[in-house]
Amino acid sequence: MDGQQYLNQISELNRPVRPGGKKSGISGILSSKFFIVGAIGVGLLILIIIIGALMGGGKKSEKDLAIDLKLHTDNIVAVIDEYQPNVKSSALRSYSASLRGVLSNTSNGVSSYLVERYNFKDKEISKAVQEQAQLTLDELANELFEAKINGILDRIYAHKMAYEISMLTTEEEKLSDATKNESLQGILKESYDSLNNLYSNFNDFSETKN
Repeated sequence: MDGQQYLNQISELNRPVRPGGKKSGISGILSSKFFIVGAIGVGLLILIIIIGALMGGGKKSEKDLAIDLKLHTDNIVAVIDEYQPNVKSSALRSYSASLRGVLSNTSNGVSSYLVERYNFKDKEISKAVQEQAQLTLDELANELFEAKINGILDRIYAHKMAYEISMLTTEEEKLSDATKNESLQGILKESYDSLNNLYSNFNDFSETKN
């Protein structure tokens, strides 16, 4: 090996190694500090968008909440009309009649508001909303039918009405919070107070005491 070759060899050995060894092209880009920071930023942005969509997507308008409440009250009235005559306890029939009166008044008040405020017609209710309401109604009716043929209607009826009252008052609270209309708020408050008064009658019902 002559002197020049020796110097070339030394120069080759001492040449700085590029970060990442022989990595280049895509591998080099992926390991870049700027790429990592950018990827994290994009990921955070996507996460924020998803969270925002979830939070916003579950919020219903005043009109939608009013329609939901109207459908719910109408369905419970229909259930009462079908099963109240089969209830044995006179006290429970009395509670049930009072509940029907409250729900009928609430439905009429909410319906009138929807017509006045939105010129609402029943045909405007979406198929999805109608199907969900019908599914809920069918589930309740099926449970009461089973209770009837098994001779335990009074107990199950009282339990189910207590549960429906709790659901209805929750819906009324949401609608009251969503509206600024004082007339509608008045309808909801009257209904809410009446339902709360009736709740304990159903929830505490016992066949041995009635």
